[in-house]
Amino acid sequence: MHMHKLEKIWMTFGVSMLIVFLIVLGVGAFALGAQTPGDHAHGQHRQVVDPETVEQTAPFNELGLKKIGENEYDAYMLAFAFGYGPEKMEIPAGATVHFHITSKDVVHGFQIPGTNVNMMVVPGEVNHLTYKFTKAGEYLVLCNEYCGTAHEVMQTRIIVS
Repeated sequence: MHMHKLEKIWMTFGVSMLIVFLIVLGVGAFALGAQTPGDHAHGQHRQVVDPETVEQTAPFNELGLKKIGENEYDAYMLAFAFGYGPEKMEIPAGATVHFHITSKDVVHGFQIPGTNVNMMVVPGEVNHLTYKFTKAGEYLVLCNEYCGTAHEVMQTRIIVS
């Protein structure tokens, strides 16, 4: 089979790019230790809860902030149609907050605009994320995953003073 010179050049270029892509992917996955979120991301182990009884299951039976150190807090939150528990949280400026959140019904989002806080909240799965609030102000927490007819009103507030 006869191939034109330009076809050979482009075929070589395409195969070369595929090889480069696979090498970069391999280095990222194996040599740099990249992991998918879940079992061992950021030292966290996968945590599951029963969505039907989550409100009676510790620590989600007492939602809100719990001080765990000098200006460091655990925030236990629950997403549901069409809101979050607790309705608001107040923390001091400079505080580091470790969010622990799950859903009791459908997939929700958890986003704080103006920060890098953004995660998906899945029923039965407890998601973890840490953020340091350096600026005082009122932060709005929004659901960025469509969860039903009143999705646009799903929000809570974090007040940093």
